[in-house]
Formats: sequence, C-alpha cells, structure tokens
Amino acid sequence: MPTAFAQPIQVPVENLEQVFNSVDPAPFHKRDLDPDAESFIIDWAKDLPRHASLSLVAHVDQPSPDANAVETLRQSVQRHFGARLQSAARQLRALFRRGWISLAIGLVFLAASLAVGELLAMLAHPSRFTEILRESLSIGCWVAMWRPLEIFLYDWWPIRADMRLFGRLSAMSFEIRYAGESRN
Repeated sequence: MPTAFAQPIQVPVENLEQVFNSVDPAPFHKRDLDPDAESFIIDWAKDLPRHASLSLVAHVDQPSPDANAVETLRQSVQRHFGARLQSAARQLRALFRRGWISLAIGLVFLAASLAVGELLAMLAHPSRFTEILRESLSIGCWVAMWRPLEIFLYDWWPIRADMRLFGRLSAMSFEIRYAGESRN
C-alpha cells in the first residue's frame, strides 16, 4: 500500500504481463521489467520531486491469475532497480578510477612540461621560437589536465543522480488497482 506522502507513479496496463519483458525466459516470480515499462516508470519518477518517496500504482484492466501479484511486482521492480543501482555504482567507481589515472598522467605531464620549459629558458638562446615552444608546453599542460577536471567537476553528477533515482525506485511501495477496485 502506498504511504501517505509517497508520490504515486500511475502505470495503466491492460494486464500485469505488460509490465514484464515478454522475451524474458525466467519464471514469473523473477521476471525482468519490459523496457517500455521501465522507461515509463523512470520518466514519471524524474518528473516528481527529487526527495519524495515513491509508490507504484498499477491500474490493471484484467485481473491477474497470480494471487500474489503485488508481491511479484514488488520483487521484480525492486530487483530490477536494485540491479540498476548497483550497475550505476560500478559505473561511478570506474569513472573515478579513470579520473585518478587521468589526474596522475596529467600531473606527470604537467611537471615534465614545466621542467622542459624551464630548461629551455635556462639553456636556449632567448628567441621567438623558444618562447612559442614554452607557451605550447604550458598550453599542453592545461589540456592534459582537462579530462581529470572534467571527470571530477562534471561527469559524476548524472551518474550520482541516477543512483539516487534507482535507490528511490527500488524502495517504493506498490499497489495494484483492478478496473475500479483497490487491492493490495
């Protein structure tokens, strides 16, 4: 049953089978969500307040032969979005790992380029060419630092937002309403 303050995600379907992937060979109690149903649920959840708890209300035209339809739906949705949460967490860890490696490479390149630039300033005869070379090295240093900065400043936000959303979706309450009646 949805909690009093949970924001409902209204899913209208002809029968409960529409929520599940029709090509999924698994038994009914371990069914995967249909990609269209998943997109519908995610899009609806994104339109709701970010910090509100969620509930899924399936409006079903035809009664389900499964006496435990709510429990089946709850387990499937929780398993599905729990797996999506774990996948997003792995993706975030991999992104940060790439960020740290990129940062290390960038810092080594920065130190080497600055050292070469200083060496050029000390050993080479001052000329327009050495000045251009030093400036090119300096620009190259900042270009080398671009990717780690991009990762640590911007790239992780959408993944973290997905993790929060998938966590909310995997924890939502459930209700099935059959053609005008309410049933848990």
